[in-house]
Amino acid sequence: MSAFQLDVLQQLNALGKIDSTLATFPKEDPQDILSALSSLNAHGKIEYTRKDSIQYDLSEEGKDILANGSHEMKLVQLIKDFGKLKIKDVNEKLGPKGKVGQARAFKNGWIVKSKENELELSDKLQGGVNPSDETKELLHKIVDKKDSEINAKVLADLKKRKLIVPKKVTDFVIVKGNDFSLDLNKLETDITADMIVSGSYKDLKFKPYNFNSKGLPVQSGALHPLNKVREEFRQIFFSMGFTEMPTSQYVETGFWNFDALYVPQQHPARDLQDTFYIKDPSKSDLPEDRTYIENIKAVHENGKFDSIGYRYDWKEEECKKLVLRTHTTAISAKMLHELSKDPKPTRLFSIDRVFRNEAVDATHLAEFHQVEGVLADYNITLGGLISFMEEFFAKMGVTGLRFKPTYNPYTEPSMEIYSWHEGLGKWVEIGNSGMFRPEMLEPMGLPRDLRVLGWGLSLERPTMIKYKVQNIRELLGHKVSLDFIENNPAARLDEDLYT
Repeated sequence: MSAFQLDVLQQLNALGKIDSTLATFPKEDPQDILSALSSLNAHGKIEYTRKDSIQYDLSEEGKDILANGSHEMKLVQLIKDFGKLKIKDVNEKLGPKGKVGQARAFKNGWIVKSKENELELSDKLQGGVNPSDETKELLHKIVDKKDSEINAKVLADLKKRKLIVPKKVTDFVIVKGNDFSLDLNKLETDITADMIVSGSYKDLKFKPYNFNSKGLPVQSGALHPLNKVREEFRQIFFSMGFTEMPTSQYVETGFWNFDALYVPQQHPARDLQDTFYIKDPSKSDLPEDRTYIENIKAVHENGKFDSIGYRYDWKEEECKKLVLRTHTTAISAKMLHELSKDPKPTRLFSIDRVFRNEAVDATHLAEFHQVEGVLADYNITLGGLISFMEEFFAKMGVTGLRFKPTYNPYTEPSMEIYSWHEGLGKWVEIGNSGMFRPEMLEPMGLPRDLRVLGWGLSLERPTMIKYKVQNIRELLGHKVSLDFIENNPAARLDEDLYT
């Protein structure tokens, strides 16, 4: 038995009940207390309950206010001393917190602004009236541990102003157990052959088995939530007869990433502000199919296949520039070009990373995952695209879609896909879709009546919704919690997903 365990038993014997270990053992670490109590509880000596609470300490600024008064009181005193104070002199007299004091003094009705843009005392403080320094009084209550007397909204305001710092406090209530005594006999954990032969086991006390214990968690790897949702999407595509495209090549030429998709060379998406260009090597060769390249040049410059084109001088050197792909549609273009050798109905999909030169914030990263589907068949129409979208999203548990016309360089007609979001109470965009333009397909050599539907959505947005993540940087990047990855269950977009 440790000295502290004996101290606990002696105090409990004297008091009958320990209502607070914080008060009874103020110098002991809460973790050491918990360890001792757990051991005594296992021997039946005591029973205890844990109470967690939040207490507050003053920040450095809070301590200064407690000692010298609040910023607003200092401002009032300055105005009393000088009679008036120019607004531009507030920071000079009070330092960087002068504006805070000015704002709160205005809010309390202590000061007003004259026509000369000077601060002076309000009528409320005329005649030498001294206001009550409420901020200082509140901080006194914090120091005196009377924060329970402070309104929750006021307490939240003090935290927001960083005048107080919350800390978690753990306390315990202890009562006597069934086998309470001041001595601690070691309980046996195993019965041995010698005990049985000698019969000594009859006089020994054994530690009871804890059949409710779950044991130590097994150390193992875990799939990232993005991979869980990604796998769920893959199974949806497979169940609908799709084949997965090879998407391991992150670096593409401008030809496949832009030109093959009928994106003009002057398009804003090709600017450095939107696309990451590779510095070394900076260029790569174009496909060997010169007929295809000449068709792309013709359809961009003056039009071909019933198109009037963009009417500009198309440069082959621009196509050779290497970029981090901005969409997986570059892979789709390659696969459709291969399909031109043996045109037939095809269903393809991909889920992989793409890269955009965007500012990083709570909802945007410079790299993200794109889910893309491509369906090629003869004489299909826009109505077929809408019907297929409804079937595809129904397998995700999303119904009642709406479609809105939009513009994409390589699809026409194009539609944004919207779904009603119950939590937000509004329609939200969940994807983009369209029929690939003849200017993209016919230069490849695909027959005119073989039409191709395409649609895409991000992987991050449904994952954030599924796992209730508000900041995308908590899903990817240095802010990701390993516990978040290990403890979240596998994704299940809908319980009748495959029916």
